[in-house]
Amino acid sequence: MSVDVIGDFLTVIRNALMVYKRFIVVPCSNFKLGIAKVLKDEGFIRDFAKEEDSQGKPRLKIFLKYVDGESVINEISRISKPGRRRYERGNNITKVVGGLGVSILSTSHGIITDKQARKMGIGGEVVCHIW
Repeated sequence: MSVDVIGDFLTVIRNALMVYKRFIVVPCSNFKLGIAKVLKDEGFIRDFAKEEDSQGKPRLKIFLKYVDGESVINEISRISKPGRRRYERGNNITKVVGGLGVSILSTSHGIITDKQARKMGIGGEVVCHIW
């Protein structure tokens, strides 16, 4: 049985936005930290922090961002799934909503946006689209 922890992570964010939560807390991993860093750099979340729970296990606290009562994130969707991986070349990365959104890619240079990947001329696995 396969568990899609990144899909679950994105679903927790999506569900929290629907009920206007200020922050979420999820188990931490380096991959989730990379995604959180990209989300913060692109202005989709206010901030994030790595913490430890009472048992000493790392967890990630993400502070969601709202403007005038509306979420900054309109849609966040998983693209590459465990059963169907999706890779794109550096010169052929699809733009999200005509360039208004962001693709998050997992590359040999870490977790980066589609704009950074195009600039560097590298491709990778398309983790998700966000706008």
